Amino acid sequence: MISDNRISAVLSEQDVATVQGALATMRELLPFLVTLSAQDRREMPRLGLKSVGFDEKCVTYMASRAQFVPGFINTADLQKDRQLRSQLMRFATELQTLAMSVDDTLQSVSSELWMADLAYYQSVREAAHRGHEDAHDVYEDLSQGFPGPRVGRVASETTAA
Repeated sequence: MISDNRISAVLSEQDVATVQGALATMRELLPFLVTLSAQDRREMPRLGLKSVGFDEKCVTYMASRAQFVPGFINTADLQKDRQLRSQLMRFATELQTLAMSVDDTLQSVSSELWMADLAYYQSVREAAHRGHEDAHDVYEDLSQGFPGPRVGRVASETTAA
């Protein structure tokens, strides 16, 4: 039988504080990180896997045939950018994988909570339909989380009964 509770774990407050501290340390070590808008991401040219070879050739030619480097390009800054890209690439994938795992775990845990909440709501709704004492007010309160037509809900049925 498949369990509805796929994740059953608890972090200690100390573990949460340690993770938060590690994240704060990373932010301190990476003060130059930027945040791009969705539009910036769409419009910005990218150095992807297919263009890395082109970049490597440009590095070689810029060094051996510097007379063709445009005056507005600062080759010292360009070298710093290449070094930073190389350094970031050494841990970017691991951070992305970790962030995706945290997001997937959060979604799974949230789904488990929501499914349990819905099961409880259905039980309360059924109890209210059957006229169980104390179920009607709980049902009315919880049903507020589902806006829409209220036709046919327990309120009209219990009032008519």
